[in-house]
Amino acid sequence: MTKRRGKKSPTDLEKLILEAARRSDKLTVSKLIDQLVKEHGLRPEEAAKTLYVLWKKEALSLSEPNPPKNVLSYALSLRSLWFWATSTTVLATVSTIFLIGNTPLIYIRYVLGSIYVLYLPGSMLIEALYPRGEDLEPLERLALSIGLSLAVVPLIGLVLNYTPWGIRLTPVTISLAVFTEAMAILALTRKYGYFKLNMKTLN
Repeated sequence: MTKRRGKKSPTDLEKLILEAARRSDKLTVSKLIDQLVKEHGLRPEEAAKTLYVLWKKEALSLSEPNPPKNVLSYALSLRSLWFWATSTTVLATVSTIFLIGNTPLIYIRYVLGSIYVLYLPGSMLIEALYPRGEDLEPLERLALSIGLSLAVVPLIGLVLNYTPWGIRLTPVTISLAVFTEAMAILALTRKYGYFKLNMKTLN
């Protein structure tokens, strides 16, 4: 869906798109682009790019016709692909640790294990602390994810050292999986909270 929010001094093409959006407030993005192509002879990629620029400038707001109503529906939407990618990586890593022996597939364990230890714990912690995409730049997120992973993993090992399980492969693997998934669920919940707040603002 498209709604005009009006800001900044747009170019002629931007003015054209804003005017079309104003005249067709309930039009979907794809139909608006089709209309611009048919009525004004614009290329689809040109119209889509300008529409995206207007959205980034906050000159135009885009809202969903059927937004997620709860955390579960939000988790099942395309916005939460990162969550399922993380969960799949955790499950695949744990599986390779316990199921793959000394076979050629052991190199998969090395790759997944490196991501599992050096990136995922810190990454999910950062997502939980800074759930909005604009809070941090991608490079900042990457650097902080690696740095926090290098801090979190030894701390988990230190805690395990004072438990009956000790610092062994199975307890460390399971503890990292639990920590990563807990942070991912917390991040998902916080992202949904901001999404719901943003939807209220648009309405």
